[in-house]
Amino acid sequence: MGRIERRFAALKAAGRTGLVPFVTAGDPSPDHVVPLMHALVAAGADVIELGVPFSDPMADGPVIQRASERAIAQGVSLTNVLAWVAAFRETDAETPVVLMGYLNPIEMHGYAEFAEEAVESGVDGVLLVDCPLEESHVLAPLREAGIDQILLASPTTDEVRLGRLCEAASGFLYYVSFAGITGAAQLSTTDIAGRVASIRSRSKAPVAVGFGVRDAASARAIGEFADAVIIGSALVQCLEGATSADDVAGRAKGFLAPIRAALDAR
Repeated sequence: MGRIERRFAALKAAGRTGLVPFVTAGDPSPDHVVPLMHALVAAGADVIELGVPFSDPMADGPVIQRASERAIAQGVSLTNVLAWVAAFRETDAETPVVLMGYLNPIEMHGYAEFAEEAVESGVDGVLLVDCPLEESHVLAPLREAGIDQILLASPTTDEVRLGRLCEAASGFLYYVSFAGITGAAQLSTTDIAGRVASIRSRSKAPVAVGFGVRDAASARAIGEFADAVIIGSALVQCLEGATSADDVAGRAKGFLAPIRAALDAR
């Protein structure tokens, strides 16, 4: 059992909803990535989704696009991200870490090389927006190394393809709450609750819901029917402009604490 599977098993046993915050690696500062990761855990994160900066983040809205641009301008690369995960693992051997991003940096790095280095660093999963299930044969070295490929489903996924995703899912299945980009302010829980319930009944892995979750109220509403709630753009926006490790940690904890409390109060 890997870290992701163990964490979701523990959440299920405790009757709790998972909290998965997303942050862009290297933003607001490369110096504060590891303290930020620890602050997220201290505030109640169950899994950390760490964004790998990319020059053309097609699934992301302006908030995360700007965060990627800032990180790239400071020289952040995939090699840096792996090093930060390794540094995080020096004092946290249990919290799962998923790298979220795009295929190009991994392809340039080399699939086998990345798989080996990711395992050594302590990466548990990868979520690659532009590598759908139909093209995922290229990630065979990662799966063989024990790294989960987090797959995406959405309201526009047809039933045949959804069945394939549910069967192939490992770690968790990421359900995109609406057809659009991250950070958009449109979330109707009524529209997606039935869909998520259906997916949960078919999926081999837990179902986490993201896109459009912005605060404690929206997180709690999603938590009524999802195994985990993913929140990104609003957190990234909260961290923008932080100037010190203490500032970064304080903002992260202040943002996540009420969300964690709302999920636990269900």
